[in-house]
This record gives sequence, structure tokens and C-alpha cells, in this order.
Amino acid sequence: MIVPAPSPPVEIGLNAVVVAIYNRGPAILAVGGREGARDALPFGPFDPTRHRTFETSLRASVEAQTALKLGYIEQLYTFGDRGRQKAPNEAATHMVSVGYLGLTRMDAEATERLEAVGARWRDWYAFLPWEDWRSGRPALLDQTIIPTLSEWAEAPGGDSKSLPGRRTRLRLAFGLDDFPWDEERVLERYELLYEAGLAGEAVTDGWAVAGKPAVGLAMRHDHRRILATAVARLRGKLKYRPVIFELMPAEFTLTELQATVEAISGRHLHKQNFRRLVEGAELVEPTGGATAATGGRPAALFRFRRQILEERPAPGLKVGGR
Repeated sequence: MIVPAPSPPVEIGLNAVVVAIYNRGPAILAVGGREGARDALPFGPFDPTRHRTFETSLRASVEAQTALKLGYIEQLYTFGDRGRQKAPNEAATHMVSVGYLGLTRMDAEATERLEAVGARWRDWYAFLPWEDWRSGRPALLDQTIIPTLSEWAEAPGGDSKSLPGRRTRLRLAFGLDDFPWDEERVLERYELLYEAGLAGEAVTDGWAVAGKPAVGLAMRHDHRRILATAVARLRGKLKYRPVIFELMPAEFTLTELQATVEAISGRHLHKQNFRRLVEGAELVEPTGGATAATGGRPAALFRFRRQILEERPAPGLKVGGR
């Protein structure tokens, strides 16, 4: 009788993609990343002797690492593939991470506290630059990504009998031929870049050789995959839940609201169409006040109309496809 080798112990960790709006752009909270090291998401092990739930443990870990108290959070996915940590001692302990999405509002005092503990806000498009269409189609797509992925897709052995072939996946993920660009396919796009060796993490993990152009900043371990999952979730969620207001101050102008929606969705929105969308959704109401902070004519101030939560099952901003 063959006795199977004992399984390595498993440790449960908690990762947080904490999102805020910083300088009108989408920012994530990063730790590390100094002196040439890769940025990482806030992380902490789950200790059931100290915390009853994953959520309370996550909140405590993030506060300890960043001095930031989280507001809205939700669980994303469980990441447990073998090799995801690439640590010398992985044979002894296998790390399984439960990813979370957290939303918070930016303020100067919080930013100062972050700097004091070695954390900082980072533009999420620095890690996923092909996702930012606010100023039009990113040149990186046609200059580097699509040509390299097309060559990879046509390489021998690229098709599988049980799964969609590489070319089909490429068309769906990047909106080629007759397929539209879908801003929610963030994870599918990153997975293709990783498999084709265009993500720096693929070289670190030993799946690809150095030499291909690395696109976007790499992160530690599989944290960029967790980030892509969070971006996709948030982009989808803003269409049927008023989560965008978790990122807004108590009072705001419609221009500020549009800039925030554009930042998260990665899309440019026509001003008048956006205002008609907001009015039709009945998500905001005027405060009666105005601000001249823009330097031009005073702009009316609005606030989130919380009654909508009792009136409709899916109160979101359906910005639609490209």
C-alpha cells in the first residue's frame, strides 16, 4: 500500500484592494514598493483565536499596516493556486488568500498617516494601463499588446479541444473583429497577458522567459490578479448598486461625480448624456448650495438620495458598453 505524502499545512491570508479617488483618478492602497521592490496589497493572516470573522481580521490588519479605517468592504474571491507566493518555504506552508474590495474617501489627514507607516496611494492604471480609455483607445494596445498577443495566439499548440482557443479568447477579451470592448473583462485581459508572458509576474513565476515587453507595473505574488478581479467587480457593480457614492464626499458637483464614474469605468462619458442618466436614475438630489471652487460660474452641489435604496432593487448608473 502506497502511503501518500502528507499535505503541507495551509495558512489563510486576507488581501484588500482598497480604492479611493485621488486627484480625480482611481487609486489603490499599496504597501512596500520602495527602493525598487514591487508594490503589494495590504495583507494579513487570519487568526481565529483573535478574530471571529475574516472581515474583522481584515479591518484590523489594514488598520495596523496603513493606519486607515475601512468603510465599505465585500469579499471578492479565494486565490489558492499552487505557486502563487513563490516563496522559498512554500513547501512547508501553502498560502490561500481571500481577496476583498474596500472603498473609502480620500482626505489629507489620512494620506499623511499612510506616509508615516510606509503605505501610499497608487494609480491603478499604472498596473493596468490598457484599461484607461478616458482619453481614447490606449496606444499601448495597438503598438504592443494586440500584435504580441496575436502572434502568441497563432503559435502552434495554442488551441485546446475543451476550452476556447487563444484567438477566440483574444477577440472576446480585447474586443477584436466584431466584438465590442467590454470594460468588465479586466481579469480575462490580464490572464491573457500573463499566459503570453507580457506580465512581469509570469517571468518571476517561471512561466515565461524574459525578453517580451512587460506591460504595466508588476506587483508582488499574484496581487495584480487580485487587483484585476477587484476592478472588474467594481465596474460591474456600479451599474446596479450605488457604490460610486462610497467614493464621493457628502456633497459634490455633477462634474465631480462624472469624473469619478469615468475614473472607475475607464470610459469618457458625454456630459449631457451623463446628466440625463443621473437625472433619470434619481440617485442624487440638490442640496441648495453651490461652490465656486472650479474658478468659473458657481456649480450646484448635490448629495446621494438615500431613499432610492427603498424604491428600486438595482439603483445603479448603467453607463453601458463602448
